[in-house]
Amino acid sequence: MKAKSKKWLYWIAAGIIVLGAIWYFFIKEEQVNIQLETVQPEMGEISNSITATGTVQPVDTVAVGTQVSGIIKNIYVDFNSTVKKGQLLATLDPDLLQFQTEQINANLQNAKSNLAYNEINFNRQSQLYKVGAISKADYDVAQNQINVARAQVNSVNAQLSTANKNLSLTNIYSPIDGTVLNRNVSEGQTVASSFSTPTLFSIAKDLTKMQIRASVDEADIGNVKVGQKATFTVDAFPNETFNGSVSEVRLQPTVSSNVVNYTTMINADNSSLKLKPGMTANITIYTEVLDNIMKIPASATSFKPDSLVIKKYKTNPPLANGKKGKKGKGSEQIKEKADTENESSVWVIGKDSIVTRKRIKTGMDNDTEIQVVSGLNKSDNIITGYKSLSKKSSGGSAKSPFMPQRRNTGNKSSGSGGGGPR
Repeated sequence: MKAKSKKWLYWIAAGIIVLGAIWYFFIKEEQVNIQLETVQPEMGEISNSITATGTVQPVDTVAVGTQVSGIIKNIYVDFNSTVKKGQLLATLDPDLLQFQTEQINANLQNAKSNLAYNEINFNRQSQLYKVGAISKADYDVAQNQINVARAQVNSVNAQLSTANKNLSLTNIYSPIDGTVLNRNVSEGQTVASSFSTPTLFSIAKDLTKMQIRASVDEADIGNVKVGQKATFTVDAFPNETFNGSVSEVRLQPTVSSNVVNYTTMINADNSSLKLKPGMTANITIYTEVLDNIMKIPASATSFKPDSLVIKKYKTNPPLANGKKGKKGKGSEQIKEKADTENESSVWVIGKDSIVTRKRIKTGMDNDTEIQVVSGLNKSDNIITGYKSLSKKSSGGSAKSPFMPQRRNTGNKSSGSGGGGPR
């Protein structure tokens, strides 16, 4: 009998221990401490911007070609060569054109000789016609022959001028001061000038000034204006930001995969010569910029005190703790004064640890920062959210002997109700 009594005592003691552990680990309420996250309004710049991609290219590029056909005899410049206006770049073999010039010159001498003969014949026929030795028809024939001879001389003269011009075109000169970007021919290569002029060299006028050919989406192009500030980066210098300005918004759209884009030209300084033609630029165009204004984080306007904040701090106007709570005067005021356009509200904490609601007038909003027109002071501590630290009343991070250890939630941001940082 005594053995059975002891056995029941053991079972009762074990049950008490199990119930105590369940209460301790699962039923007992946690003590939650919260730490408000605050910021103060700051003065600075706020802006709206759009992003685009584009290609770096020289402001002015000239394609140097040839108007005559022939074999490249000599090339005097190469890639990256710096050239001056009028500098000889290359020559074509002039022999064939030289021969044509000599042949046409011989034809000219023949035409001049024929003209001289017809002039003598016309003078003789004119004298005979005056004394009535020949008919009017013979006189007209002599006059026509001299006119034909003169026209022949003029025609051959024009052919000779053309031949001399073509001969001079065998020398290829630079039309501008600049840098040779591309050389498309080699010595000994034959070039044929027909309907399209072949490009021998590409010359950039001034590589210290570049432009970016940006492709801007149709949804953003309405806010882009000439003169707006732009910044961009290139993959070659990912940690360096280059500055520029919008110089032109072209009205000709381009369509790719049913997406409409507009070409926007951006001028940029390249005194350091770091930018190379053809680089891909990641561009930010600032469509609206305000300087020296008061601004706060956008997360400040989305913070609303929840039950954890109300439990620890006094609020002004007073808020009820809980979903239903008491309908006090403060609650009615919040309902009546709903936020309108260009108007919002933030919560600030004072030195007396009272959380106060302030209504503010807002301006520009770029989804990250908001301009404050009025309603705040520079010294206000604006609440943007809070961090909660949860632990058992014993103060230790105890582990349940019956359940697997839960993941650590000791330092976590509050949810949407607490207005934690987003």
